Order: sequence, then C-alpha cells, then structure tokens
Amino acid sequence: MQIFATFEHSIFIEMAISQLEENGVQDIFAVPLDNRLEERKLFDTIHRSDGVSLTQTGLFLAVAFSTIGASKGFVLDWGPIYWGLIGAVFGCVLGFLFDLVVQRKRIKKEKSLKGKASEVILIINCEESQKKQVEKLLWDNLALGVAKVSDYDETV
Repeated sequence: MQIFATFEHSIFIEMAISQLEENGVQDIFAVPLDNRLEERKLFDTIHRSDGVSLTQTGLFLAVAFSTIGASKGFVLDWGPIYWGLIGAVFGCVLGFLFDLVVQRKRIKKEKSLKGKASEVILIINCEESQKKQVEKLLWDNLALGVAKVSDYDETV
C-alpha cells in the first residue's frame, strides 16, 4: 500500500518521518516542491486562458455610454453619431481599466492569503495492516492532505 501526504516544510515532517521509522516503516520518500517564482500573467494568449475577461465590463459600458452619448448628441454640436462613438470609446476604456485594477487586486490578494501551501510530498510504502497507524500518525503531525493507494494483484 502506498500513502501520499503533503506537508508544509516544518519540523512536523521530520517528526513524522522519525516516528514512522520507529514504527517499522522503512520505505519513505520525501520530495520537496519548487514554488512558482514568476508572476501570474494578466493577459491571455491564444494557447492559455484563465477564463477571466477584461473586456466584458468595457463592452457593457461602451453600449451604455454610446446610447447616452447618441441621445445627448441630438442637442449637441457634433451630432448623435460622433457623440455615440465618443461614448463607446470612453465606456470601453473605462471598463477595461476597471477590470484591470480589479484583477490586479485579486491577484495580489491571492498572493497574500495566509493559506497553507504544500511544500513537501511524503510517499510511504507500507503493509495493509499498518495503514490506519500510518495515517493517524501523519494527521497527528499536521499533514495538509493524505491519500491512500492500495496495491492489488489482478489474477487473470
């Protein structure tokens, strides 16, 4: 049976490994994870998209401001077509800038969240009879997540 556990890089993973060795589990493999160093990209490319659109608010405001501009353009000098286009451009730019500021704040907020990130994966091979004991030991040493994979032989 294989048991996978994720931990923060702390003294608790060292304690878990030493307790596992004391309990007779010898096949333990720890893998440190590399954290992302580069910033998340704000603009999408043709090959990658995060599902966030920076144009939706801009297009909505373009329609609203072009309608207002066109209706007010009947009494203004340049006429409804020019004022409708001016309103559309102004609304589109305003909405794009609004979405840009909101997304940047969201990315900063996600970066500064105090949530715990997995930094080390612990892979343990043990007997089926040791499963409960190993799992309890991992949870007691503050594992962030634990998964079990049973070894089974397919006899055909």
